[in-house]
Amino acid sequence: MRKKRNQSTAAAQKIMKERNYNLELIRMFSFVMVIAIHVTNYFCRAYGEITQGEYLFSLVIDTLSRVSVPCFFMLTGALLLGRDEPLEKHVKRLAHFFLSLVVWSVIYYLWNVFYMGTEYDLREILYVPVEAHLWYLYAMIPIYFVLPFFQIMCRNMDMMMERAFLVVITTAVIFNYIVALQNGEAYYDFPIIGDGVYSFFVFIGYYIYKYRKHIKISQRTAAVAFTVCMAVTFGLTWGVTAVTGEHFEKTLQYGSPFLVLAGAAFFLFVIRLKKSEFNPSDKAERVIDLFSRCSFGIYLIHILFLDNYKKYMEPVDLSAWIAVPVLIVSIAAVSFICVWALRKFPVGRRIT
Repeated sequence: MRKKRNQSTAAAQKIMKERNYNLELIRMFSFVMVIAIHVTNYFCRAYGEITQGEYLFSLVIDTLSRVSVPCFFMLTGALLLGRDEPLEKHVKRLAHFFLSLVVWSVIYYLWNVFYMGTEYDLREILYVPVEAHLWYLYAMIPIYFVLPFFQIMCRNMDMMMERAFLVVITTAVIFNYIVALQNGEAYYDFPIIGDGVYSFFVFIGYYIYKYRKHIKISQRTAAVAFTVCMAVTFGLTWGVTAVTGEHFEKTLQYGSPFLVLAGAAFFLFVIRLKKSEFNPSDKAERVIDLFSRCSFGIYLIHILFLDNYKKYMEPVDLSAWIAVPVLIVSIAAVSFICVWALRKFPVGRRIT
């Protein structure tokens, strides 16, 4: 019995050592930035009520944090598209996401109806999330449905075919975005990519990770591309907002070419830190592993604490200069503690 336990521990340690900590850094940055998006949205949407300085401060953080969502999808591509996995593993992964969606939809339905006083029509459950941030599960579940077929496709493409595929899907995303700006959509969705951008991010993540040491873009160029795209996004958002008198969010949508390029540049930059071989100290490794295991649960649960703030505090009640950083740090910390405690139990691990 002891021998089996030692073998199991050794196997777990081997898996940990094989983890790419450049990817885990991206995961850690991303879950904090997602919280930042939801916090700053509350203040940005109060444009005209809060001061100009508070709005611009919130918008800077909101804009910079927008790369987090593309990174979540790119992590999926980097970690999964190159694998050869049995169908049973795909079924388990899909079941985990589906169970999480069902459980957290019930939690947020009860939370919104009985605590927040928000009405929700359960007949819309198939196409309207109970809580807005659950859209991520609505996007990932279809991707996981077809992931085994995507894996086979990627394993059987050579470099030339992958580059050609990259050109095609990039063209599709740009086309979809231009059409969306005109409040329209393509009569027929592009096969594989569809009318969104999330499958595109999955493939981009796979491509960047696979060719991270061969892409002829320097770290400085990646950093400059990220900075320029963020500056343009911020400038466009602020400019249109100032003209219309209302917070303008279309430039912050994930299909924006500037956000797509910024996300890819950020992903490439972090992936290649320390020549793609970032090795944290043993203590830092344990911290990163712990936070990474809790990241999905933190994403799911953090809205409970943000909603509680919104229930009792208006954007004008506390300056954004104070509220935004305090909320981001405190919500991240409380969410982590709750998920860490939940994961002590088998049921908790299943839904986080």
